[in-house]
Amino acid sequence: GQRCLASSIAITVGEARDMFRESIADAASSRKVGYGLDAATEMGPVITDESRQRIEMLIGKGASEGADVLVDGRAPSIAGYEQGFFVRPTILDNVDPRSEIARTEIFGPVLSLMHVNTIDDAIALVNEGNYGNMACLFTNSGPAARKFRYEARAGNIGINVGVAAPMAFFPFSGWKDSFFGDLHAQGRHGVEFYTETKVVVERWPKEWSRKF
Repeated sequence: GQRCLASSIAITVGEARDMFRESIADAASSRKVGYGLDAATEMGPVITDESRQRIEMLIGKGASEGADVLVDGRAPSIAGYEQGFFVRPTILDNVDPRSEIARTEIFGPVLSLMHVNTIDDAIALVNEGNYGNMACLFTNSGPAARKFRYEARAGNIGINVGVAAPMAFFPFSGWKDSFFGDLHAQGRHGVEFYTETKVVVERWPKEWSRKF
């Protein structure tokens, strides 16, 4: 929930809605939260108390803007670590795309669910967002995958891959507000950043040239 490529919004298309909502709510509810160095822990705390307060504030804001709280991870009590900065996985359903929680980077274990009828509607929601770090599609449809690959406005695209995190030799390509600067720093973009380029323009009229 605190990595830059963690999914904060899931958009279900058509009949996938009920199945996904039930499955993701069960997964969130059963996630083992605790001390991060404990081998049995599946998710540790957030980084600071300020971060915890911000995440819980955004959850509350989402609820006040009309979202249904399917799984509420606020104010948990973790045995032995009662003073820790813990937020359990949280699932918000029927999130309004115009709401604050849908238009900000949460950096917390919160997933907002939206529902549409077509792949075109889903891509439109992706493209309306302020950020464009990553977008993924899970599908068994080749045409849908091809459409998403070309039309989704995000720098990293995953097809049936949950976190589209490329190896360091691939250029990292965040778009929109997910990118700050004028060059990316991985792969060939990194080489370009540290390269001094030179443009030489020459003109040699025929009468000035010697033949060898």
